[in-house]
Amino acid sequence: MKVNKYFPFAFIYFFINSLGLPFGLTYTTILSPFFYWWVTTTRKVEILLPFFSMIIAFGIIHYNNGVDLGSYIISLFNLIAVYIFCQAAYTFFKKTRNIEKIFWKLFIINFILCLIAIPVYFTSFNYILWIQQYLTEGVDNFLRLKLFTYEASYYATLFTPLFFFFALQVILKQNKHRALMLIPMLFLPYLLSFSIGVVSVVVVAITITYLLYFKRLTSKRRVLNIISFGAVMSIFFLAILVVFFPDNPLFVRIVNIFSGTDSSGRGRTFEAFILADKMLAEKSYVWGIGLGQVKIVGTEIIRDYYFYPMDYTVFAIPNAAAETLAIFGWFGFSLRIFIEIFLFFRTKVWKNYYRLLLFLFVFLYQFTGSFITNIAEYVIWILAFTNVFPQFNVRDRVKKFLT
Repeated sequence: MKVNKYFPFAFIYFFINSLGLPFGLTYTTILSPFFYWWVTTTRKVEILLPFFSMIIAFGIIHYNNGVDLGSYIISLFNLIAVYIFCQAAYTFFKKTRNIEKIFWKLFIINFILCLIAIPVYFTSFNYILWIQQYLTEGVDNFLRLKLFTYEASYYATLFTPLFFFFALQVILKQNKHRALMLIPMLFLPYLLSFSIGVVSVVVVAITITYLLYFKRLTSKRRVLNIISFGAVMSIFFLAILVVFFPDNPLFVRIVNIFSGTDSSGRGRTFEAFILADKMLAEKSYVWGIGLGQVKIVGTEIIRDYYFYPMDYTVFAIPNAAAETLAIFGWFGFSLRIFIEIFLFFRTKVWKNYYRLLLFLFVFLYQFTGSFITNIAEYVIWILAFTNVFPQFNVRDRVKKFLT
C-alpha cells in the first residue's frame, strides 16, 4: 500500500509531537528549519518578513518597558517556530491532494489506540496513555485519556477537526463507511478524555450551525433521524447515570460549575482575565507585559490570588484570549479578534458547514482554555479559513446579512 509522503508529518503532529521530549518542546519546533525551507521553496515566498514586521513594534515597546530578556527571547523563538509550522500547515492544506485519506488513517489509528488504552487503564502502566488530574472539588486523582500528548483537553482539541469531518460525512450522507461503525470512533475519544470544556464548545458550535441552517438541514430526513436518535440515546444515557450512578464525576463537575465551586472552570474562564488585568497593571494596559513574562510578572500575582505555597512553580494563564491580553495588551487582544472576524468575512466561512463549525468552535474555545502557542488551535483556524473540503459547501444562498 502506497503511503502519502506527508502522512509521517501528520502522524507526528497528531500522535507523538511531544513524546520523549522535555516539557514545552515538540518535534514540530525542532523541524521548523525544515518547514521553513519547504514552505519557501514550495510557495516561492518569504514568510518571516510579515511576522517580524508585526512583532518588532511589540518587541521594542516591551524592551523599553522592561522584560526578562532571556525569557523573552526563548518565548519569541518558540512563537517563531509556531508561526513557521502554521505556514507549513497552510501550505500542506493548499498543495496536498487526498487529505481525506490522511484524515481517515489518523481516525483509524486514533480509534485503535483508544481501544488499547481501555485495558491499559487498569494496569500500572496507565500513565503512558492516561493522565491523573484533579478534576473538580470532590473528584481528585481522576484518570483522563491523553494518548501520547501532554494533556487530555489538548488531545480532545486535536481530535475535533476529525470529529467534525466524519460527523458531517454521516450527517450529509457522504460517508464511504458504515455510519454505525463510525459512531464509536467519533465519540469514544471525547468520552475517554472527559474534556467537558471541549465537548461543551463542540455542542454549542453544532447548535449554532444547525440554527443558522435550520430550514435547510431540517428538510433532510437523515438529519432528523440523527437528531432523534441522538436525543433518545442522550436521555437513555443520562437516565442510567441518574438512577445507578448519581454521584458520577460528570454530574459532580456540572454541579460544581453551576455552583461556582469548579476551580478549573473558573481558572480557564473569567479568572484568567482577572489575572491578565492584574499583570497589565504592572506594565502597560495597551501593549501588555511581553513574551515569556507571565511567569516573571505573574508569579506573585498568581500565587497570591490562589494562595499557592512558596514551593509552587507552575505559573500560566490557561486561556488563549486572556494570555494574549496579558502578553500583548488591549491592542494585541483587539488585533487578534479583528483578524479573526476579518478573515471570517474575507474567506466567507459561513458558506461551508465544516469551516463554520471549526470557526465557531475555536472562536469560543479561545475564551475557555488553550494557550497562544497551541498549534492544535492554529490548525483549526487554518482549516476554518481555507476551503480544503468543498464537498461540505452550502449549496444555496444564506441569509442576506451574511452575503
